Amino acid sequence: MEPPPKTDPLLLTPGPLTTSATVKQAMLHDYGSRDIRFIEMNRRICAGLLSLCDAGETHLCIPLQGSGSFAVEAMIANQLPRDGKLLNLVNGAYGHRITEICRYLGREVSVLETGEDQPVDPADLARVLESDAGITHVTVVYCETTSGILNPVPDIAQVVANHGRSLLIDAMSAFGALPLSASNVPFAALAGSANKCLESVPGLGFVIADKASFPATEGNAHSLSLDLYKQWHYMNETGQWRFTPPTHCLLALDTALQELEREGGIPARGRRYQENCRVLVNGMRELGFETLLPDGLQAPVIVTFLMPENEVFSFTGFYRRLSDLGFVIYPGKLTDRDSFRIGCIGSFGADEMRAAVAAVKQVLQTMGIRNLGSE
Repeated sequence: MEPPPKTDPLLLTPGPLTTSATVKQAMLHDYGSRDIRFIEMNRRICAGLLSLCDAGETHLCIPLQGSGSFAVEAMIANQLPRDGKLLNLVNGAYGHRITEICRYLGREVSVLETGEDQPVDPADLARVLESDAGITHVTVVYCETTSGILNPVPDIAQVVANHGRSLLIDAMSAFGALPLSASNVPFAALAGSANKCLESVPGLGFVIADKASFPATEGNAHSLSLDLYKQWHYMNETGQWRFTPPTHCLLALDTALQELEREGGIPARGRRYQENCRVLVNGMRELGFETLLPDGLQAPVIVTFLMPENEVFSFTGFYRRLSDLGFVIYPGKLTDRDSFRIGCIGSFGADEMRAAVAAVKQVLQTMGIRNLGSE
């Protein structure tokens, strides 16, 4: 892992995020989409993504142009038959986005919603599946970046499998840092993105789909460009993308996957993010900030902090001053409480996070705040 150039701010966000110098440098080359080197790289990337979730023998990898939301929409549109019914497990904004996608697609969807600070309850899921035989598929967000909460995907997957339904996983903010193995977590498909825990750049998503059920997805797609069935078959037959590929994004991801392997894979990256999270949470609590989630529910991806009840504190000023010091954070996304978020993922470690906490302290002093609770 190489630190970013000094001129770049540290992006403490859930993506786009800070990338290594070598990932940036990988994009300095121009590849033709029919070049044999490019075709070989595509195959290498797909094989690498499958290996990260132990799915090389059981699943297919279909890369797709666009952001993570493109991949999620493509996954739902292709996996969910037009006469199917989706049960969407929601505890944040990205779960709600899946419901919105279904309504755009004209697919039937029901929602099992819990609070933004509460994980999905597998027992509640089981009761709904038992009571509604029309449900064919279930969706869940592995790490809901609205709050940073971690949902119990292995337990959810087992409930879904026990009831004979198919599971679709939005793994955007988890894939590459949190464990997910197809050998013990049955899923029909998952969607991921290059620009989160894989530490690459935006512009490329992917769907990993079960080989056995994939043929049944033919004809489900609502969109020419988001038809994963045709995308995979064309790639499988020719080695090429159906439409112009994001060549530079793929060069970056190829390098990022090599760096993930050199780091020690998902376990090592997860440990680094966990340490980043520990340093952040402890440091911010010492300064008087309160986290939304208890430590036991917090994923080491992004942390939601409640807005201080302090008349002097202004998030706009806080954000701007931090940015001036070289640290970019994220606004909150909670529906019922004012908050802001700080990410723990990207090409940096605990020392950079300590520097970020020190910058927060400096900004508070500049704002004239000595004690967040008493001003």
